[in-house]
Amino acid sequence: MKTICFYFQIHQPFRLKRYRFFDIGADHYYYDDFINEQILQRIAANSFLPANQIIYDLIQSSEGKFRVAFSISGVALDQLEQHAPEVIESFRKLAKTGAVEFLSETYAHSLSSIVDEKEFKNQVTQHRKRIEVLFGQKPKTFRNTELIYSDDLGEMIYSMGYKTVIAEGAKAVLGWKSPNFVYHSALNPNLKLLLKNDKLSDDIAFRFSNYNWSEYPLVAEKFIDWIQKTPEKEQVINLFMNYETFGNLQPKESGIFEFLKALPKFAFEKGIGFSTPSEVSSLVKATGPISVPNPTSWTDEERDLSAWLGNDLQQEAFNKLYSVAERVRMSKDRRLHLDWNYLQTSDHFYYMSTKSFSDGGLYRYFSPYESPFEAFINYMNVLSDFMERVNAQFPSSVGNEELNSLLTTIQNQELKIADLEKELKKYKKESPTGNRQVAVKKGGAAKKGNKAK
Repeated sequence: MKTICFYFQIHQPFRLKRYRFFDIGADHYYYDDFINEQILQRIAANSFLPANQIIYDLIQSSEGKFRVAFSISGVALDQLEQHAPEVIESFRKLAKTGAVEFLSETYAHSLSSIVDEKEFKNQVTQHRKRIEVLFGQKPKTFRNTELIYSDDLGEMIYSMGYKTVIAEGAKAVLGWKSPNFVYHSALNPNLKLLLKNDKLSDDIAFRFSNYNWSEYPLVAEKFIDWIQKTPEKEQVINLFMNYETFGNLQPKESGIFEFLKALPKFAFEKGIGFSTPSEVSSLVKATGPISVPNPTSWTDEERDLSAWLGNDLQQEAFNKLYSVAERVRMSKDRRLHLDWNYLQTSDHFYYMSTKSFSDGGLYRYFSPYESPFEAFINYMNVLSDFMERVNAQFPSSVGNEELNSLLTTIQNQELKIADLEKELKKYKKESPTGNRQVAVKKGGAAKKGNKAK
């Protein structure tokens, strides 16, 4: 029996306000609260809330047979809690159905996996804990930022306890193979890979309302027929896309919500089911290995990292940011850590891409800047102020090893002091100053008095 595996990404960055050179050292708040709130509330109203209600209704009407998965970045969760808490509640409602799986990813929707293993693991742990608190699930499946994946990254993910990874079904990786199977890592047969079916996913996410598309209009019955006609041995159809597809990227007027509502009906009629990623992984055996020596992603024709690190501007900003990673981790400043997360978000580097000059479209659509150069200058101004704050705590003239040594010494001293304070409190509790001696004297006097009598 064929099964459809739906996975939806939810992410929104904290967009930076216009930050001038003269603000460096004077203004330590970097975000455009008005724009961030405005955009998030619009997307919540047009996309998240109505789509969540439709999915909830489909789960109820199908008695749990309709099943989907979500990956919500930590920075998106932060904004939803601030500006649209009703969306969080609607996801909690979905979680209680038992038909929705929440995936694990980096908290900051960052590129840390390709440069800083320690930071990557910290963020994944931070995100996993947040999902457990909000939705009562411990994530079993991992998806990296923008579906970035490689063999080496797979080993790192497996070492953290994950046995299933969602990745891009890039042509350079698959070759003649179909994405409609479960594969395993070339380095580790215990790590299963679910690869995105590019064509069918993009038919919904990008081509659905394209009047010039030869298959327009796309209706649920036609789409399910395409899936049914795939070779019999191809049992898993992985449909991975941005959740904003429903109501935002594809507006309500396009008929996208009606398409979503009708999809399960035609699927069930054809004997096609729905499964979450962890269910697919546990029920379907891997057909063989997939080798991914170089990082892939789900962005652009190249399906590589060039959308974020393809030019000198992006690389300079990226390298400068992570040059202070170790010092930030040494700090106990909560605000510094919060800004550190938000500045790592991959969108900031995406806005600096000069690929928009050639293939346009999505880069201009998502970017709040007039040009990649404006995005670079604004980000670097913010980053300069951030680095000044880091250096104020840990001077750049002192090496990381020396700082670590000093901090270790300080921490050991703090622990020793804490232990001594505990011993002192214990001593005072057992033997308050002078009380024991007074008690002994009184007791002795009483005994003598008794004998006298």
